[in-house]
This record gives sequence, structure tokens and C-alpha cells, in this order.
Amino acid sequence: MRSDIDLDTDGPLRLPDAPGESPRPPLPLLSAVVPVIGAVVLWLLTGSIYALWFAALGPLLAIAALGDALRGRRKTRRTARRDAERLMDAVSAAVDERHREERETRWARHPDVAGYAAHPAEIWRPVPGRAEVIVVGRGQGASDLRLEGTPHSDRERALRRAARTLTAAPVVLPVTAGIAVTGPPILAAAVVRALAVQICLAQAPGDVRVAGSGLPDGLPHAEATHGALVYIGDGGRALPAGVDIPVIRLDPGVPPPPRCAAVLTVLAPRSARLDHAGRSQGVEVEALSRDQAARMVADLADRAQRSLGHRADAATALAEVFRVVAEESGRLSAPIGVAAGEPVVIDLVEDGPHAVVIGVTGSGKSELLTTWVAGLCRGRSAQEVSVLLVDFKGGRTFDALVGLPHVTGVLTDLDDAQALRAIDSLRAEIRHRERTLAEHGANDVAAVPGVLPRLVIVVDEYAALVAAHPRLHDLFGDIAARGRALGMHLILASQRAAGSFRDAVLANAPLRIAMRVTDAADSRAVLGTDDAAHLSGLPHARGLALVRRAADLAPLTVRVALCAPETIAGLIAASAPQRARAPWLPALPGRVPLAEVRRNGEIILGRADDPAAQRQPLLRLGTEGAGFTVVGSAGSGKTTLLRAVAAQAGSVVWASADLEHAWDALAGIDVVERGATVIVDDADVVAGRLGIDYAASWLGMLERTAREARGRGIRLVVSTARLSGAAARVADLLPQRALLRLPSRADHVAAGGDAGDFLVDLPPGRGWWARRLVQFVDVPAAPFTVPSVPAWIPGPHALGMIAPAGPRLREFLASCASAGIPTRPVDEPGATPRPGVLLWGSPEAWLGRWAVLAACRAEGELIVDAACAAEYRTLTGRRDLPPFAAPGAYRAWRLLPEGPVSRVRLL
Repeated sequence: MRSDIDLDTDGPLRLPDAPGESPRPPLPLLSAVVPVIGAVVLWLLTGSIYALWFAALGPLLAIAALGDALRGRRKTRRTARRDAERLMDAVSAAVDERHREERETRWARHPDVAGYAAHPAEIWRPVPGRAEVIVVGRGQGASDLRLEGTPHSDRERALRRAARTLTAAPVVLPVTAGIAVTGPPILAAAVVRALAVQICLAQAPGDVRVAGSGLPDGLPHAEATHGALVYIGDGGRALPAGVDIPVIRLDPGVPPPPRCAAVLTVLAPRSARLDHAGRSQGVEVEALSRDQAARMVADLADRAQRSLGHRADAATALAEVFRVVAEESGRLSAPIGVAAGEPVVIDLVEDGPHAVVIGVTGSGKSELLTTWVAGLCRGRSAQEVSVLLVDFKGGRTFDALVGLPHVTGVLTDLDDAQALRAIDSLRAEIRHRERTLAEHGANDVAAVPGVLPRLVIVVDEYAALVAAHPRLHDLFGDIAARGRALGMHLILASQRAAGSFRDAVLANAPLRIAMRVTDAADSRAVLGTDDAAHLSGLPHARGLALVRRAADLAPLTVRVALCAPETIAGLIAASAPQRARAPWLPALPGRVPLAEVRRNGEIILGRADDPAAQRQPLLRLGTEGAGFTVVGSAGSGKTTLLRAVAAQAGSVVWASADLEHAWDALAGIDVVERGATVIVDDADVVAGRLGIDYAASWLGMLERTAREARGRGIRLVVSTARLSGAAARVADLLPQRALLRLPSRADHVAAGGDAGDFLVDLPPGRGWWARRLVQFVDVPAAPFTVPSVPAWIPGPHALGMIAPAGPRLREFLASCASAGIPTRPVDEPGATPRPGVLLWGSPEAWLGRWAVLAACRAEGELIVDAACAAEYRTLTGRRDLPPFAAPGAYRAWRLLPEGPVSRVRLL
């Protein structure tokens, strides 16, 4: 047994061997016998009896030697026991030291929040295994220490057991296991905060990203786009999809969600019970107050600014970015924000030529567009760059930019017609730029600087624009394909990518910017990654953008700079007052007076809007056509257009709204001279007022006139409120059509218009002609005098009057008496037709004197009151309709033996 202690502090520890047992000393027999033999020999030699006393020394010496050996054996055993105790004390101390070192190593590898606070250099430091676990508290754990040797005592057995257990060690779980913390709400929330902050201290933004609630604003992990998703929240509702690391607070009694494999039950401010993998153990937990968490988050935000180059609490003002970025005039570069502490400048020429921007409402998309436009205008004149702004989400996005001379206009969905017209004008702008480049012998605007300004077209809510007008897909696809050479650049923004951008646009827009989206498919369509779907929706993350150019391997996270009103005011003040040339003409005027556009020998219908050719030519009515139809609701300007045609035509036959005049105009159409213009106003209204028989006959005359117009060399112009029945057949016979304001899109389509051309609230006189928007000419209203119906003057024939009995008949007979015309009832005995004598009676009375009626029809003059229209054919024997007579206006038909029926006025 060793008497000194010398343990190897680095090697394995071993329990001391059991002290060996010393052999029991033997009885010294020879020591006892030899003196006896010597005494006997001496007695024999000397014969002295006293010599035998020496024999007694042998046993005494033997006894003494045995006692001395026994005493030495006891001493050796005591010394071995003392050495063993000292060795056990050394081993126990070594175990404690080894445990202390192991504990420190484990806490250094897996610190909690207090450990990171004590050693800030460990924050975000990559340590093998640290990112895979989370420290839930302080407690017992299995030690890596093992004692060699066989225990021989209770102390050794207890020391061996203690060596296997490490106290006050970090209790760790796999970070992806999911932790549900339950207990008193305030204590449980504090523990959740500590666990969440610990994850953020262990892993940098981009390694993990945080979503949910419970942590103060400004956490840089909340705006990260990469890494595992840490969700902090309260239990009782389903976890969001895609959560990698849930840390959930549960109210007592609420079952944990299936995603949480560990349950931490808080029992006291620092005491809790951990249940995981079928094992339960007590742990000392860590908790953070709101203030403590806020300080930790602020420290992380400051560290993010210093090490990662951005802050999560505030955006940089654009004016500050302008101060560190030099002005550019040649290219289309513009600073849009800050990344990694440095300004981010993107160039539409180098990085484009076109850009696509996506982001949900509230992500900061409109602020990005405003900042971008301001950056494009900075340091450049309106002759170098011009901007067309299109806002299809309410019309207020670009209000602050209107004063910039570079802005050619702001188009909104509040004025759909103006927006569509201006965008259509871009086709003419394409042709204008092509002609200009061809004149200079160049194939790119960069080859002829100063000749053509670069035109940047910025569209907010592009999806809404093309949804309202699908044909614009082709226009923007054409601009995307040819815009680089022509100096036309697109910045198209939409909430989503799916269904908004066609391949023709995306293929020519390598500059992609994505703000927060809710669908990962939109992020992949624009960026090629899911990063935009991982951006936080919290207020402090508004304005974060992911920018990816064609040469970028991965998107760059940029905080968009905010453009203050005073920054734009400074740009306006520093710019030359000359405004950029608009790529479209002004809108059509509200009135086109005939006096201003009249041309001798021509019929001018109005001024047409041709934005695709950037012109507004006069619309002339050709001489080769048979006429045209005007369709429009009341107050749309139909009659004004007809008056304008009549004012410019030579010979005019006007069928007015007066029914008798309208009938006569078409009834006498056969005698109209060649080259005349026949105008029928409100054909459907007139037909509706004529009654069934007269309407059918009148519309038949109108249809026949339309069919024969070209052959007869006359021009027919008809107006109607809607096309149906015979009016539709008439319109089909006329080659052209003017569509004024109509109540609905369905009415517009039914009238022969295109559904995409329908516009609400067209002003009077505004309409479509062959899909061209026209402001038709306006003429002052002039009184129209309807020719009067001639009064009845009796002729030299026998006279017969058929009229129902009543006041009107008595009044007529009294006027005849005053005129000296003798009268006699037809049913009076002996009444016969005689020249100068008026036979009168009701239809029944005349039918009762059939011979008298026949004689009067054959030889005399028969007057039939218009009130007897129902009996007209029976009384007159004629099958054709007489001229229309207005009821209640003292009208009658005059029939002579030879000649047509005429309309006369009785009184």
C-alpha cells in the first residue's frame, strides 16, 4: 500500500484497492527450543544445575517475539486504513473537480440567458451542438465521468453513484422538440420569454426567424427570411403551418399541442418540473420580465446593426441616403434603401430593363415605388427621364409626386377611360420612338443621347389593371420585349405574382423585388426562393424588401428608405420647370362646336380620339354609304347629332317625333330626290306611339328605305334608344353605327358595341364609332316647325260625313251651318247624295243605308272622322291604311273617287 497520494488529474479515476490483510505471525518454536537445547548441553558440559535456567529463556523469547509480531501487524493495518481514507478523500475531491470542470464546459457550450449576458462574446458564436439544443433549466444530468475499480465499501459505492450524476448542469432538449410551458400565466410567460430569447442569443438572424407574439418589437430575427421558424405564442389554437420550433405558453389544464414533445410545468418563480420522453425531473428555470426582454432585444438589434448591417426599429430617410450617394445623370440608377449599413442603388438600365415588384397590402410597396421614382428624378432633367404613373388601387399612391416636372401624368382607376386611353397611347409612343431612331440611324436610345428621354412606366396594382383590361397584357408584353432599345422601362407592382405577370413580361424583367407575401409560390415565382413568404408581418418589418438582380446568387435584404414630402419638395425646387412630354394627347373636349370644324361639301360628325396614333382627327361621313344608326339613351345627344347632320346636308327630309309628320316623311319617301338625307329621330319611340298597325307599316317603310337607300342615292340616318325587332333590322341594313351613352354594358353589347369599350357616365355627345371614341359635333338647338294639317274645304261633289255622335259632330255641323253648307242626316227618309249637301251620320247609320254609302264612295266626297279608324276599312272598302291621324285632334280622312286618301283638319 502506497503511503503518498498522487492522482493523475487528466487520466481516468480509480477507486483505491482494498488494503491487504497481514499474515498472522507464527509461533517462534525454534526460538523456544534452541535455548532449551543449549541449556541441556551446557548442563551436560558443566554439570551445573544452574545451567538449566537458560532453558526458560526460550519460551520467554518466543512469547516476546510473537507479541512483537502481533503489535507490528496491528500498526501496519492502521497505516493501510489511513492511506485508504486519504486516497478516497483524494478521489472524491477529484470527482468534485472533474464535475466542476464538466459543469463549466457544459455551461460554456450551452449557456442560458444569464450565461450569454455574462459572456456577450458567445452571442451568435457558432459552437458545435449549440444550435441543436435548448437549455430549459438547471438540474441533474448524466456525467461523462466514470470511476474504475471495484467498490469495497458503502462509501466507495456511494462515490461511484455520485460520479455518474452531474448536479446544477444545463438540462437540454432538442430545440426542435417543441416546448409547452404551463403554470401561473405571468410566470409561464416569463419562462417562455427566456426560452425564446435564449434561442435568439444562440442563433443569428437567418439561422432562425421568429414569428408570433410575446417578444418586444425590434427583434432582428423577426425580419429574417431564412432559417428555422420559431413560433412564440399562446396555446389553445392551432400552430401555423411550417413551424419548426414551437415555444408555447399554456393555461393550466390545457393539453399541449401534439407538436410540443416537452412540457415544462412552472411550480414557483425558479422551480419547475420537466416532462419529456417519458421521464420527469425537477429543474431550476430561468425567467425574464418584459423590461429585461426589451433590453435583450435592444442589444440584439444593436448587434445586428453592427455585425449584419441593418436595424429593425426604423427606416432610413431617403434624404440621408442622397447625402452619401452621388447624383447620376447618364444611367437610370436610383438609391432605394440600405443593406448591411450601405446604400443600395439599383439601375434600370444595367439591372433591368424592367422590374417586377410584389408585396401584400401593408408591406410598404407604395413607399418603395415613391422612393424609387424620387431617386430616378434626382439629378436628371425632364428631358432625360420622364415617368408615367398608373395607380389602380384608389388613386392616392403617387399624390406627392405630381409636382415633379418629370411626371407626365398620374392615371387612376377612378378615371378608367382616361387611364385606358393613356395606356393605349403607349402604342403610338412605341412607333414614335421607332421612327425617331430610324431617322437618326440608331438602334438604341443610348446611341443618340438627348434625342429621346427614357420613359419609366410605373404601375401600382398591375393585376387590377390587366384584369379590368385583359388586352393590355399584349401591350405590356410588347413594351417588355422592345423597351430596352426604345428607352421604355416598366416597373410593375402587384400584390401577387400568380395570374398577374405573363411569361412575356417576366422573361424581360430580370430585376425582381419582393416584399412580404403570404404565398410561398409567389415568392418562388419572382425570387426563386420562399424568402418573401418568411418576412414578418409585424409593423416594424414594414418596408423590408428582397432585391434580386440577374447576376445575384441570392436575394439581398434591403430596408427601403422613406421619402419625406420635404425631400420631394426639394427635388421639385431643384428641377428645371420645363415638364416632360406626355406620351398622349389631352382628352377629347366636352364640346365640338360645328362652327369650328365645318367643312364645305363634307359632313363632319365629330372629333375622334386615336390614342394609338397620338392624334384626334375629324370624323367625316363618307358619301358612298347608305347612312348610319345612332343608338343612345335619353339625354345622350342623339337629336343633337341628327341636327348636326341636317345642318351640313343639302336636301333633308326630317321625320320628327310628331307622329303625323313622321308618317308623312316616310310615306312620301318615294318622291325624295337623289342625294337627299332622310333623318328619323327616336324611331323606337315613334313606333311605340303609333300603335300596332301603324307601327308595323311605318317600320316596314323605314326598313324598305334602308334597303333601297344605296341604290336610290339617298342617305338614311336613324336614331333609337335600343335595337330590337324592326329597328335592329334597319340598323343591320345601314353600314355604320354611332353608340352613345347606354344604361349598361349589356345594352352596349346588344347595340353592337364591344364589351371592353363600355364606359360609364359618358358625357352628352360622346360615343363610339367603329370602336373609336368620338366627341360628336354640337349645334345649337333650333325650333322645328311641323307643317300644319290643311283644313277641310268642301268640294263640288256630293258630301258624306262619317263621325260618331257626340259633341265633336255637333260642333262640326254647327261650323258647316255657319259656312252655309246644308246638312242632312243620312238615315233621314229620302236622303240621297247631292252636290253641295252634306249627309252625316254615325258608322252604324251609314251601314244601314248601304246604297247611299256606295253612291257617295263612287261619285262623291267621303269624310271619315279619325275616331272611326276601327270601321275605316268596312266603311271605305279600302285595305291600305290611311295616313296616320293624331287622335283627339279633330282629324279626318278625305276620300275622293279618284286619288289618294288625305288627312284633313275638321275645325
